This record gives sequence, structure tokens and C-alpha cells, in this order.
Amino acid sequence: MTTLDGRVAIITGATRGIGLATARVFASAGVAVVLAGRDEKLGEEAAAAIEAGGGKARFVRTDVAKSDDVASMVAGAVASFGGVDYLVNNAGVEIGKPLLETTEEAWDWLMGTNLKGHFLCAVAVVPEMVKRGGGAIVNTSSVLGVMSMRNCGAYCASKAGILGLTRSMALEWAELGIRVNCVLPGSTDTDMMWFGIDKAQIPSRRAAEEAIVPVGRVADPREIGEASLWLCSPQASFVTGSSLLVDGGALSEYPGPRWSPAG
Repeated sequence: MTTLDGRVAIITGATRGIGLATARVFASAGVAVVLAGRDEKLGEEAAAAIEAGGGKARFVRTDVAKSDDVASMVAGAVASFGGVDYLVNNAGVEIGKPLLETTEEAWDWLMGTNLKGHFLCAVAVVPEMVKRGGGAIVNTSSVLGVMSMRNCGAYCASKAGILGLTRSMALEWAELGIRVNCVLPGSTDTDMMWFGIDKAQIPSRRAAEEAIVPVGRVADPREIGEASLWLCSPQASFVTGSSLLVDGGALSEYPGPRWSPAG
């Protein structure tokens, strides 16, 4: 296991799902974690659980679409742990509607969290990372950043935007000693994946998802967290501006009819 004792990470969207799993992964590696999110009850419980397990954690209520909240988040990390070495931009929301039914308000709400939030958080941590000689940022996109899905246009657009934002950050901040990369999770076993689906239908939906993933299953959220940890670690010291697919090989196969050689 990678050990990063003494380092400090901010994880956004850390009250559930991939964000919470990522916070636990980083804490297990010796990193002091600041869990940022909007649900105070879940956030405080998550931070307390990490502390009870021997880790270092603090929850800071944060709406990443609001610059004042983001500034308080970074200030809280500095006050609690002395600085910031890593940022995992994970906060994200979804709208499951056709574009013709997506309102301007809904579009702005989603982009505020998924894209603007990544920008605000990254810009806010850079000065603190520079004080510590550099750092690493991991932005969270999705396989839907490089492909699309019906009735998910706003979400797909936001995740594609994160890919371009990641490359621009990596180029601009390399000379500051800050690496910026991106993870693109595939189907992952989180509440968001099953949102809006009747519980009785989840087993059949899971089976359908697993059937199109070459490794034969959906991801555990911890596996996405492990990918983010690696991108922050010294083992990835020459990796920046990259996008890492964590999708079980799902995008490696053409989705059309399977071809078989003539026998």
C-alpha cells in the first residue's frame, strides 16, 4: 500500500459514494483528509468514522459552486492540518432528462457543481500547494465524458468539459510543480448509479451492466479511490494531463454485433 504520511488532501463530494470511498483510501495511506460536501450529518459521521479507525479527518460543509464556500474549505484544511498537498475534485450531480426538457436553471445548477466547481476548487488550492513545493489534483470525469447516453446530455457535456479543463490546468501549472490528471469511472456501485430505479429492478439492471463490462462486474467505489491515490502518489510523478479510464474495459469493445471468424 502506498504510504503518504504527513500529506493533506481535500476530497469534494465526500459524504457518499466514490468521494467517501476515496477519503477512506487516502486516510488508510496516512493522508489527513478534509471531507467536503453539503450534507453535514453524513459528513460529520464519515469524518468521525475515519478518526475512530486511526485516521485524520475533518468535515467542512461546502457547496463547490460557491466561491466563498470553497475559500472556507481551503482555509479549514490549512487551519486543521497546515496546508494542502492533494485535491480530488469529485463532487458531481446528474440530470436524467432529454436536452429538450432540460431547463436553463437545471443546466446552470449541474454545470455549477460539475464543471465550475472543479475550476473553483482547483484555483483555490494552487496557492497552498505552491507553498508546499507542489501537489497533485485529480479531477473526476466519467466514461460519459468520451461517449454519450440518451437523456443525459447536460451531464455528458459537463464530464467532457472536465477533460479539457484537466489538460489546460496541467499545462499551466506544471511549472509550479502541480500535476493535474483525471479519472473516468465506468459503472460504479453507488447510490447515483441506481438513482431513480425501483429497488426490485436493481438486480436485473446490475446484470445488464455487468454483461457489457469485459471484467464482468461493476466497480467498487474504492477502486476509483485507489486510482486517484495512485495519480497523487510519487509513483505517478511523470504523469500529468492524462485521463485514466477505470471502466473494467467497457470502452474497449465495439458495442455492435460480435464478429466471429469463419470456422
